[in-house]
Amino acid sequence: MLLGLRIATTTAMEECVITSITKEAMIAVLHEETRFSELFMAYLLTRNSRIEEDLIDQLFNSSERRLARLLLLLAHFGKEGSPQPILVDISQETLAEMIGTTRSRVSFFMNKFRKLGLISYNGKIEVHNSLLNAVLHEKPQIDRDESTSKV
Repeated sequence: MLLGLRIATTTAMEECVITSITKEAMIAVLHEETRFSELFMAYLLTRNSRIEEDLIDQLFNSSERRLARLLLLLAHFGKEGSPQPILVDISQETLAEMIGTTRSRVSFFMNKFRKLGLISYNGKIEVHNSLLNAVLHEKPQIDRDESTSKV
């Protein structure tokens, strides 16, 4: 039985399985299973870092740059192997919710990224290395006077 205050909601973007474990059972597993404890702590530290990065991103970066970063994350840039097309069916509205802007702004930026050759966008989103280069090297095509790009 789940009780308590919920301060956030979440939406699954693809099929998933959710498992619930009581606090007491989790504490027991953490004490008894050293390997699991290590993996769980590594996960918590990574998650904490991601939350801090997201907060800094929200505070200091434009919505265009946040969208570029999100697309890079969804395409698994920076992980082993080559970047993958974004396989989940993700709408512009969902992208907008994830970066804290409107769907029309996401549409504008997606079209801009496509015209600049930073992404391919035909049903599935494919992120090109040029988007990573544009973000890392702060190319002028990303964030060029965002005030003029408002929809």
